Amino acid sequence: MAELLVWPALIAYGEAAFAYAGVLRGPGVAGRLGIWGVRVGWLAQTALLVAQALDSTGFPWGTWAGALNLFVWLVVSTYLIWGCRPRYRLLGLTVMPLAAALLAAAWAGGGTSVASRDEPGGLLALHAGLMLAGFAGFTLAAGMAGLYRWEERRLKRRDSGLLRLRVPPLDSLDRLAARTTAAALALLTVGIVVGLTSFERGDFDAAMAVTLGIWAVYATGLVLRREAGLRGRRFASLLLAGFALVAVVLPLTHFAS
Repeated sequence: MAELLVWPALIAYGEAAFAYAGVLRGPGVAGRLGIWGVRVGWLAQTALLVAQALDSTGFPWGTWAGALNLFVWLVVSTYLIWGCRPRYRLLGLTVMPLAAALLAAAWAGGGTSVASRDEPGGLLALHAGLMLAGFAGFTLAAGMAGLYRWEERRLKRRDSGLLRLRVPPLDSLDRLAARTTAAALALLTVGIVVGLTSFERGDFDAAMAVTLGIWAVYATGLVLRREAGLRGRRFASLLLAGFALVAVVLPLTHFAS
């Protein structure tokens, strides 16, 4: 019966994505429906993950679909830190359609089932969790970057319709994206270090190469931000470019095989 929890999560995430589209017409009921959809879906998915953990003797998300299920939960959890604030609810328009689509893919691949598993635990679980948490942070930062570029374009066009929306100031959005990126990079760094403890010669593959490339892109961006004043549209563009690499490595990553 626990596997049925995926359905309220999927329905709630889909409802949230649809409701957030209504926020573009102005604040009001649509925004409240959106955030409650996120909350209900998150609670249902949390219950599903708990059921999977209790039914497993090891790490229950070692398949690509299982890792995708956990990744979606991490993305939504991170979004909820700021998404409950009215000014940041439009961020849900970039996050929730992706969350609903990826959770559906995880379900189709069997990643939401509650079958007994005996996957390797310990370091693998820690490594996988840290890496997925880092990627989730980069995903949210990319959503902030997309919202920044959208808001900036509308401001440049002097679009009066933007006045009806409760959107965060560009400076605040830029700083929050940088903080989110820094936290995600720290998680990814620790995840890489943990993974190196079990690294053996010949294990290096495409996923590892792309992961190191992701680390280099985001680390360079933060250094340039601090030392060269990389801000605003240029920093947002770098975050979106980095997320393109995240989208490449997620299907390749070795702990989701």
